[in-house]
Amino acid sequence: MFQICTNCVMDTTDSMIVFDKNGVCDHCNSFYKDILPNWHTDERGRQKLEKIVQKIKKEGEGKDFDCIMGVSGGIDSSYLMYVAKEEFGLRPLVFHVDAGWNSQIAVNNIEKLIDGLGLDLYTDVIDWEEMKDLQLAYFKSGVPHIDVPQDHAFFATMYNFANKYKIKYILTGANYSTECVRNPKEWMYFQSDSIQLKDIHKKFGQRPLINFPITSILWHKVYLRYVKGITVVKPLDYVPYHKEEAMQLLVDRFGWQRYPQKHFESRFTRFYESYWLPKKFNYDTRKVQFSSLILTNQMTREEALEKLSRPAYDEETIHHEFEYVATKLGISVEELQGYMDAPNKTYKDYKSQESIYWLGSKAMRFLGLERGGKR
Repeated sequence: MFQICTNCVMDTTDSMIVFDKNGVCDHCNSFYKDILPNWHTDERGRQKLEKIVQKIKKEGEGKDFDCIMGVSGGIDSSYLMYVAKEEFGLRPLVFHVDAGWNSQIAVNNIEKLIDGLGLDLYTDVIDWEEMKDLQLAYFKSGVPHIDVPQDHAFFATMYNFANKYKIKYILTGANYSTECVRNPKEWMYFQSDSIQLKDIHKKFGQRPLINFPITSILWHKVYLRYVKGITVVKPLDYVPYHKEEAMQLLVDRFGWQRYPQKHFESRFTRFYESYWLPKKFNYDTRKVQFSSLILTNQMTREEALEKLSRPAYDEETIHHEFEYVATKLGISVEELQGYMDAPNKTYKDYKSQESIYWLGSKAMRFLGLERGGKR
């Protein structure tokens, strides 16, 4: 039976969702119980971030930059660039990974912020033939999370760079303000599971992955963190971050351009989240995004429901997008449609490191290092 949360807009398309007697879902209850009491963006948060910033600056003394910052051109990473440089005086090397799917708006936004803030940009370009082959393997596998090759490349490349050049601090735009509700695991499985990535590629790939960067949860969560001392910092969790106000500031100061939806800086992700997931699997990531904004008082439930009443994709242009994706991947529209029509699979149909993630998450929660949904 279909049911929707009475507080946010998450519903039973998340098969693991649990409702209390008032019809409030576990995503909301987890936020109110676990995240909100421990999340401070007032003076307490700022003071804590200032201490971290001082450590970063000390580490960067005498160097060209004091940290690296992953940037996609989206709002979270764009606003992070502004906060780090303008509010805290950090000297980050802006790190961008080009996986072949950048929208022109994303390229323009990154350039405008780099120029406006006087920062240096390092771009790592992923081997397109290997990326294309891996993405096609994911299409053939039938799983929902076909964006994993892109995300995996982003994380692996940045961690490899930090390790190679002995960089101790990585700044990321991840935050509670717009991401306190997590995508259910069945919708978007862990991007860093190298076992599953290799299994899917072994079954459906056509060429060896020689240059494609690969990471693993144990390498970057354990080895790099506790042996190499590389720390990931999420500055936006310590300061006020209102998405609409942040976007307007970037528009006014730098001529930054808005996107219709979160993650639309990548043309592949735009296609995947707005059309592929809802059409093939009935998973609408806007429910996660809007629910996060509802919980952080940036959107009303009524506004979210009204937006969800309309398709995530533009009916007039989706055929063009479908053709664009097929052509870029070197296949026919008919072949891409065949993957759309094929039986749906899940991450459970392939080898994975799920048990390691579960144990790691349990340990992180026990130590107070991770909060939020237990999925």
